[in-house]
Amino acid sequence: MQIMPNTTGPLVAALLYDGLCTFEFGIVSEIFGLPRPEMGPGWYRFASCAIESGPLRAHGGFTILPDHGPDLLDQADLIVIPGWKDTEAPVPPALVDQLRRTHARGARLASICSGAFVLAATGLLDGAPVTTHWRHAAALQRRFPAIHVDSASLYRETGRLFTSAGSAAGIDLLIAIVRQDFGPAAANSVARRIVMPAHRAGGQAQFLERPVSPRPDTDIAPLIDRVRQTLHQPWPIARLAEEAGMSRRSFERRIVAATGMPAGEWLAAERIAAAQTILRETTCPMEDVAEAVGFGSVFALRHHFRNRVKLSPREYRRNFAGQDTSPGTPRGAAPPPNQPPR
Repeated sequence: MQIMPNTTGPLVAALLYDGLCTFEFGIVSEIFGLPRPEMGPGWYRFASCAIESGPLRAHGGFTILPDHGPDLLDQADLIVIPGWKDTEAPVPPALVDQLRRTHARGARLASICSGAFVLAATGLLDGAPVTTHWRHAAALQRRFPAIHVDSASLYRETGRLFTSAGSAAGIDLLIAIVRQDFGPAAANSVARRIVMPAHRAGGQAQFLERPVSPRPDTDIAPLIDRVRQTLHQPWPIARLAEEAGMSRRSFERRIVAATGMPAGEWLAAERIAAAQTILRETTCPMEDVAEAVGFGSVFALRHHFRNRVKLSPREYRRNFAGQDTSPGTPRGAAPPPNQPPR
């Protein structure tokens, strides 16, 4: 794709590479590369820059013949890195050096999804909060311990460095950059054109999967199983310790060893996970949901839910209702087995 003829706007360069993540590149092109005469002569110019010789393969079974090579990056005002080819794939030293140089002269650098691995390899993110797709968060933190990975946010900004979560979160980030550069009216116009909200509530936490953890091989495993089946009951730490036949201090050490969390935090996480299932699969009133998972009141449910999921229970249900309902299972069914018949 040739550089748009506009000669006054910021130059946005999107990286191309073999194994390109097509969707992530596409959203950069959509937002920065389409003609928008309504925005006037100062709108963005756009170019795609290959960091290796072509033709390049892209996800989806097609090849790309790049218009520009890496030299153009030295002129870019904003460089966007689509999702990287693989989280274990090394980042070419030449690209690392070039990104450092462009940032030093004042360019902004942005990544989408696993593109954060490329930015992290430059060392520019050391000590900074960074986000990526929640599935890659642990790997990113492990590989680059000097950064601080935030697996809950849709995007993060530190100075002239931007990172975003999964593919669609890249749209949120790019619209935020438009808002920063041209104001809210321009950002709203771009968002309307691609039929997206100008700002999404809730962050990435609402999408996190909570995998079913294996039954811990400890002496408190039977108690953990029983609590999960009876979340509607009150489970103060004193009762948990008593049922485990331990002192409170000993129990608290064992629960951290078994679950990785203090007892109160673990219990709240179990209750929130159960509430998410009920909200997705049923139309039960909020009062019943709160009672079924042991929060006791809608206020407590809302408080804990918003703290952890960054949405209210109603917003979560509106976003995800029906997603996990099995065929033949009507929505509106009773809460899960941990709620006794009423």
